[in-house]
Amino acid sequence: MGLLTFSINVTLDGCIDHREGIADDETHAFFTRLMDESGAMLWGRVTYEMMESYWPAVARGDVEAPPAIREWAVKLETKPKYVVSSMRKDFRWTNTHHIAGDLRTEVQKLKDATPAGVLVGSGTLATELDRLDLIDEYMFLVHPRIAGHGPILYQGGLPGTRRLDLVSAKPLRNGAVAMHYRRECG
Repeated sequence: MGLLTFSINVTLDGCIDHREGIADDETHAFFTRLMDESGAMLWGRVTYEMMESYWPAVARGDVEAPPAIREWAVKLETKPKYVVSSMRKDFRWTNTHHIAGDLRTEVQKLKDATPAGVLVGSGTLATELDRLDLIDEYMFLVHPRIAGHGPILYQGGLPGTRRLDLVSAKPLRNGAVAMHYRRECG
């Protein structure tokens, strides 16, 4: 069984708006490594649609992008992508699969079938998965910024405090810190 890892950019005040993070080669390398090490991506519909609106065009060469960004887009094109949505059922992006039915059951099946692990990158979906005790690890890239707005991490709340064990904390040259936590054992 693979692990379900929640990874996202977050500011010091908890903002997870993708426009608030530092977008440079170092942060790109961080997320590229996570994607390379994972067996599949898991998103909610809103995150999927944001990704779908840009990355396939980069992979095809329709959008000008540096070679490293295009390489990432091509890798993402081939990576299995799973989308949780009750509103949309048709997903045309290559290697995209719809998750419907009971969220706990279907995500557990995905974890069981993906030994390399599943990377979830949607804030709202992660909150729901955490409520179901399905998230095993957290990989937050904490940016040295205070956004002063939302959306914020776990905006929908959790039924209780999650106690975590620190696996690693790695500062990046740009001032961001890559934080890796696991659910507390015992």
